[in-house]
Amino acid sequence: MNIKIRLTIMNFIQFFIWGAWLISLGGYMIKTLGFTGGQVGNVYATMGIASLFMPAIMGIIADRWVNAERVLGISHIIGAVLLIVAAQMNEFSSLYIIILIYSMFYMPTIALNNTVSYGILEQHNFNIVKDFPPIRVWGTIGFIAALWLVDILNWTISPMQLYIGAGASLFLGIYSFTLPACPPGNKTKGSGLISAMGLDALVLFKNSKMAIFLVFSMLLGAALQITNTFGEPFLHDFDKLFPNAFAVKHPSVLMSLSQISETLFILTIPFFLRKFGIKKVMIMSLFAWVLRFGLFGIGDPGSGLIWLILSMIIYGMAFDFFNISGSLFVELEAEPKYRASAQGLFMIMTNGLGAFIGGTASGIVVDYFTNDGIKDWTSIWFAFAGYALIIGIIFIFVFKYKHEPEKLQNVQH
Repeated sequence: MNIKIRLTIMNFIQFFIWGAWLISLGGYMIKTLGFTGGQVGNVYATMGIASLFMPAIMGIIADRWVNAERVLGISHIIGAVLLIVAAQMNEFSSLYIIILIYSMFYMPTIALNNTVSYGILEQHNFNIVKDFPPIRVWGTIGFIAALWLVDILNWTISPMQLYIGAGASLFLGIYSFTLPACPPGNKTKGSGLISAMGLDALVLFKNSKMAIFLVFSMLLGAALQITNTFGEPFLHDFDKLFPNAFAVKHPSVLMSLSQISETLFILTIPFFLRKFGIKKVMIMSLFAWVLRFGLFGIGDPGSGLIWLILSMIIYGMAFDFFNISGSLFVELEAEPKYRASAQGLFMIMTNGLGAFIGGTASGIVVDYFTNDGIKDWTSIWFAFAGYALIIGIIFIFVFKYKHEPEKLQNVQH
């Protein structure tokens, strides 16, 4: 089989696994298991905890001792077992522990998936910059496909979503062992966990501009998973008011518009960066988050469906514009010797600390606006929108960055 097709299958299944449960697990925990908002937020925060250190540890193992494709395969096989166990858990403490352990094995596979893809493409003399993106986009398609499958089969509030993820994880675990070998390259030899985690880039905090950016990365990272966590529970709560509404019957299909938007907005980034510069693009992202949450606050599955659809569309700008322009800012501003570590630190601030704080804090907000089991979703979403608005306004005044088109042009090419 063509090697590009094999890597496409790997990327498709890699994110199919995540899509099977990431968006719908919150609804399952609230509607079926009866968890509180705080408990749901804490379960989602496990991904942030795992992202703080496990990708670095698995990366060192793949760089020094074990083939990357084998580390990927072992991680997914263990993940499959853990998802099967999670599907049988009904108590918060038990499910929390299992999902935490699962996150420690799944979150590193996102980076390992890239490592294996890059390594195999290089072995076959392909151009990574040109040939990897068309392969990687199938990961997003896989994520959307899993969302639709779980939704169409009416498993959004069923443990079956975890079994679907487990089956896909087992398949990918075995499949990984059939891929061409990606032997250790000793890339991190002479350095340790601190360097691999990007923590030797902490020196960047001495640069006030970089320090401000990293703090805002953490604050925005707190917003990234909020609608993933509580989007479907919000829609499920309309099951009595709008029992036959499309958004209630197929919440995952509606939510998948966010991922579709994400793939489309990626294509617009070069234009926006050249036209407006990094700072303005990041500001657009921050205020897009205000709209993302605010439109949820005024929307509903009935006459307010248009506002929910607009929220899904704006998600692409909200997510892509900060993540990609932020990564580019780090590339431009960090000293060459710290660039790789700086990118790792950026990911820790957003997907690690930010995701942990966001998962924990958002659950507290949801519980604060819950009385006698009834959630005041309008107030909840407006609270999140207010948070994003405050961050956006402060960012405008405290983050100083001059747009230099020629500097950006050099990086792009």
